[in-house]
Amino acid sequence: MSMPKQASEKLDAFRSNVASVAEDIIFCVFPAKTIELSAVVESTSALDSPYHISQAPASTDARVYPPPSVTSDLNNGPASKRKRTDDGVVPSLNDATNARYPELVHTNKHIQKLQETIKGECSQLADFCDKVKLWVNLTMPKIEDGDNFGVQIQEEVLSELLRSQESAYNIRDSVRQHHLARAKICSKLIKYPNIEDYTLSLKEHDEKQLFFARQNLVDIRNVYAVMTDILHKNITKIRAPRGNNRAGLY
Repeated sequence: MSMPKQASEKLDAFRSNVASVAEDIIFCVFPAKTIELSAVVESTSALDSPYHISQAPASTDARVYPPPSVTSDLNNGPASKRKRTDDGVVPSLNDATNARYPELVHTNKHIQKLQETIKGECSQLADFCDKVKLWVNLTMPKIEDGDNFGVQIQEEVLSELLRSQESAYNIRDSVRQHHLARAKICSKLIKYPNIEDYTLSLKEHDEKQLFFARQNLVDIRNVYAVMTDILHKNITKIRAPRGNNRAGLY
């Protein structure tokens, strides 16, 4: 039984579109992102760069503020009691009125803004790798004996693309880890505001995150540069893995 002609034509059009998108990413997007991020990384050495380490002291607010709803808390009675609203909804346990220590320490808005940029770069990188991976998978020939060198190159390229995606996911997840680590320091700062080392710990943590933000940009730039190099050097075998060209992988 063969595939219906209409379905076959749609699949061919799909493969053609996948190939067009992937080659545009390989020859246009990857080189452009490498150049773009290289320029950003070079600019981080300037004192007015948001990634410069000199921005760290001013961006950290280690003060402990009173609860944002302290007046309403006094009017509503003990914070430990959960009351239903008129529509029957139980207030969230994350509400300050139910907190054991309702005092407030602000997040570092400066670092949060830089992390939003990093998250966007990670999402783009993972998406680009996905599209190129799909194309490489669709160009792989059927399994048979002999002349598998080109297929081995394709498999190695797929492994590199997967590693690039994992790097993007790990960098993306570092944002969550930052907030968890910072929250622990802030909770100690609220409980023990008289201990100076917790304040210094928060400042040191934010300074480290500012350094990491720049390093994450470097890592993403390097991924683009490496993938551009590997894909360009092996594009012939990726397009036609069973060709006569026996050139090496690297």
